[in-house]
Amino acid sequence: MSKINKVSKYLICLTILYLTLVSCSVRNNNSDKAKFVGFKPEAYNSEKADKYGSDEFGMKKYVIAFLKSGPNRETDPVKAKELQKAHLMNINKMAESGKLVVAGPFLDNGDLRGIYIFNVETVEEAQKLTETDPAIIFGSLVMELKPWYGSAALMEVNEIHRTLSKSDIMK
Repeated sequence: MSKINKVSKYLICLTILYLTLVSCSVRNNNSDKAKFVGFKPEAYNSEKADKYGSDEFGMKKYVIAFLKSGPNRETDPVKAKELQKAHLMNINKMAESGKLVVAGPFLDNGDLRGIYIFNVETVEEAQKLTETDPAIIFGSLVMELKPWYGSAALMEVNEIHRTLSKSDIMK
């Protein structure tokens, strides 16, 4: 792996860790009991906590996937567009099933192409899901999978996204 790829991966991981820590950080209010930033017992919703599988801290296990350029990049523009459409259809299918909570590309056209956050307990479960992706099957993408602990609130992202999207990405 090149030094640039290692640095990019490190910066992404550091950013994700920072965002997780900021959203769940503990602050000391000069008391003997630390409090979570923004924690309000009256705001707790046990139905949502159960629905999204959160633990007592509002967090849960996920598997994060780093999508990287694979060895087989499609050079024919028509075939590349068809492969991308099939890749996006697979993303939609996984999101609709509740197994994929976040997906998106990086915008710098580097070797690191995008991320997935899977709503699964194990890397093995995520591996089976990645094997359904036409871009993985073709070899235009490869994935590196890591277990991750993040806010259970991510489980609402797809529902919220549906209310924000004006057009179909598949067109």
